[in-house]
Amino acid sequence: MPETAAALQALARNVRAARTRAGLSLDELGRRAQVSKGALVGLEKAQGNPNFATLVRLADTLGVSVSALTEGPAEDRVRVVSAETVAPLWTGPRGGEARLLLTTTGPAPVEVWRWRLEPGEEYPSHPHQSGVVETVSVTAGRMTLVVDGAEHTVEAGQTATFDADAPHTYRGSGTGSCHLVMTVHLPPGPAA
Repeated sequence: MPETAAALQALARNVRAARTRAGLSLDELGRRAQVSKGALVGLEKAQGNPNFATLVRLADTLGVSVSALTEGPAEDRVRVVSAETVAPLWTGPRGGEARLLLTTTGPAPVEVWRWRLEPGEEYPSHPHQSGVVETVSVTAGRMTLVVDGAEHTVEAGQTATFDADAPHTYRGSGTGSCHLVMTVHLPPGPAA
């Protein structure tokens, strides 16, 4: 499939460039991100299919956004993105999904995600680098946000924010689908 090949080529190019900018060898990036050197070699050759958790660990280690690893260069001054045209980066066992719609440019980028969680479905996330702040705005349904072991109910019309350098989990709760918009505010990183 041409789209998949192009996406893998962009990922390979972006990971290699970010690793080079960071001055990291494949061995050192693999050690810090907890990804095997073989997987990194394959990724930089546009082979394989890294999962969402691997992309997040690489982005955190390299000090860039996930979309900085997955997107091609910006083409226009204004980007309009339809969620249906963006492939999910996470798919839950009950049909939930997470789509990274876009990442803003600038020294402290913000990722904009669209999530759907089905009742009882959850996504556990490892702690991000210090300075990362996540915000979740529930547009329909209800979720349980677990941050560092403490549970917080967030319902339609409510927004929660937290420092994401602690373990955290998103869990669909209630009787129907939970729809939410998540933003990930990244600290200023190295110049691209």
